[in-house]
Amino acid sequence: MEAKAKIKTGEQSSFFDNPNVRTAMPFIGFVIICVLFMILTNGRIFAAANIKLLLSQTYMLLIACSGVFMVMTMGGLDFSQGSMLGVASIAICYLSNINIVLAIIGGVVTGGIIGLVNGYFNVKRKITSFIVTICNMFLLRGICAYLTTKSPVYAVSDIAKYNTIEFNLTFTVVILLVLFIAFNYTGLGNRLKAIGAGETAARYAGIRVDRTKILIYVLAGCVTGLAAFINSVKVGSVTSTAGNQLETQIMIALVLGGMPVNGGAKVKFYNIILGAFTYRILASGLVMMGLTSQMQQLLLGIIFLIEVAVFSDRKTGMIVK
Repeated sequence: MEAKAKIKTGEQSSFFDNPNVRTAMPFIGFVIICVLFMILTNGRIFAAANIKLLLSQTYMLLIACSGVFMVMTMGGLDFSQGSMLGVASIAICYLSNINIVLAIIGGVVTGGIIGLVNGYFNVKRKITSFIVTICNMFLLRGICAYLTTKSPVYAVSDIAKYNTIEFNLTFTVVILLVLFIAFNYTGLGNRLKAIGAGETAARYAGIRVDRTKILIYVLAGCVTGLAAFINSVKVGSVTSTAGNQLETQIMIALVLGGMPVNGGAKVKFYNIILGAFTYRILASGLVMMGLTSQMQQLLLGIIFLIEVAVFSDRKTGMIVK
């Protein structure tokens, strides 16, 4: 009867719409990529030195992904993250010469203000999220270039003392744990999924959609400010290229982790962790194989396109809001 009903209403179920298949595919993809590059690099990709390098490159991506994850869950997109990280890193480097705690607060506040601008224009001015954030991406990139025209902005000389595995790992795990608890145990995740599935229905369910969306954009900005601190600790200075292509890396990572581009009920928090590590192993493997940057971008683009086609929720018909 159910199959007949689907035929009558014109709905066609596909292999990828099976929830078990959708859940398993990102994990299967992760295993395939690990095995593939282990073979292609003769195991060098998982050597101790490369594992350490891989982790050092993943901390910032994990934190940045977690903020965008919240935005995407409610059906939005954020392409301003890379430029936002650059501007927040400048604030952190400036303020680190006064006090390191003040620097962290400054980075978080800077990201939060930019997130508030994104949220205001998306919610109050009714401009689609990807248009707002792309405009902000160019604006912030210009600010970053202007502030670093004469020379890079340097952090306090001893900021590198925080660039240790213990500090970076603890910092990242604490942020992810706080967001995991908030997403799964406070009702926040359910509200965001409801908004992603349909704003009108969410409003009828009593969810304050506009306020929630603005708060999430602010939260995503604050989280990017924390990612900027990890970036500043690692690099020690900021140039005009800080955060370049980070938004692309975040999008590819989340989709590789099985995240639907249009958010909704099928979103899982593990999409962040699984996607970030899958992307990093994939990117590192392509570098170790000696491929040119153009070929790497081409392959990543093809993979991203395939993943979007697989994991977008075709039943809703709504991609971004």
